[in-house]
Amino acid sequence: MAKTSKVAARTEPMLLSGGNPQVAKGYGDAPVQAYIAAMPGWKREVGQRLDALIERAVPGVRRAVKWNSPFYGVEGEGWFLSFHCFTKYIKVAFFRGQSLDPVPPGESRSKDTRYLNIHEGEPLDEAQFSAWVKQASQLPGERM
Repeated sequence: MAKTSKVAARTEPMLLSGGNPQVAKGYGDAPVQAYIAAMPGWKREVGQRLDALIERAVPGVRRAVKWNSPFYGVEGEGWFLSFHCFTKYIKVAFFRGQSLDPVPPGESRSKDTRYLNIHEGEPLDEAQFSAWVKQASQLPGERM
């Protein structure tokens, strides 16, 4: 039984500083779902909701995990969105956020990127988030 526990412990994603899951780079739904399943506490439910809203706004959205973050894009057009866990919030990055209407609130050092930070207990404006996702998916994506 101890061997099983050790194997299980090694297969569980490790949380990096700030509570971000360490998930191997991969393309498709499976690595993204593994990342979401490993999100700690309240963040897991928010991650599931974000993923569902993105899929609803952009049916057939392309998914991947890169740099321990889920990425969403359009085949042949690049990536338009990513999110990442921090200690007290989830940071959603819209790579062409400066072109969205209205512009997401969080500023970035990159002139085009804008952020939406989601904190525990704060309501998510799902209609606005979905509108941003639809708009973002129609802009040229990032090639990463």
